[in-house]
Amino acid sequence: MAQDITAATFDSVLASSELPVLVDFWAPWCGPCRALGPTIEQFASENADKIAVYKCNVDDEGDLAMRFNVVSIPTIILFKGGQPALTLTGNRPKADLEQAILSQL
Repeated sequence: MAQDITAATFDSVLASSELPVLVDFWAPWCGPCRALGPTIEQFASENADKIAVYKCNVDDEGDLAMRFNVVSIPTIILFKGGQPALTLTGNRPKADLEQAILSQL
């Protein structure tokens, strides 16, 4: 299951994670974000041994979204070694999401 991440916890989560970290930047009012949500949750539970998955509400964490130039949501960023390695924007089918992310691990 994806956990919430905030600006206050972001750097420590990246620094302490032994796994790559995937962050889903979303907002509750965003239709495509709500549509992608179940896919992210399913991906998180199926790949918990390979990747740590977090959700960042851009309404609450605007500074964090700005830090990574998130201008459209949903945006998913994969961090490896604490650095962005892949950015995906928009709602995607689960198979496309898995292929894009797992190919980077």
